[in-house]
Amino acid sequence: MAKSKSAPSAVPTITLERAARLFRLVRFLGRSAQSRAALIRALRFNVRAFYRDLEILRTAGISVSLRKNQYVLDDAASQALQRLPFPDPGLTLGEARLLSRGRSAAHHKLRTQLKRIEK
Repeated sequence: MAKSKSAPSAVPTITLERAARLFRLVRFLGRSAQSRAALIRALRFNVRAFYRDLEILRTAGISVSLRKNQYVLDDAASQALQRLPFPDPGLTLGEARLLSRGRSAAHHKLRTQLKRIEK
């Protein structure tokens, strides 16, 4: 009997505040390797929030490693920022239709979601 492949875990929906915190975390890590204590102090969040945010980054495909007790961003900060999840903008169906009228990958992604809704 063959093993079934599990679906890749989806990046969770995030709030505007968490998106801002993730953005600051990636920018901070992009400058240099940092200890957990330094990150928590500089970004003003607790240990629990730090590990939750780290898990969200990894789920989004952003690689962060621990080397010699310091966290290191494995990709360029600019690439990592492109992969950050974005909070729900609260669009109406009409607004989503308007925004889906392009040729980029983002437009295609939005059109695909609209097709699933409008079945």
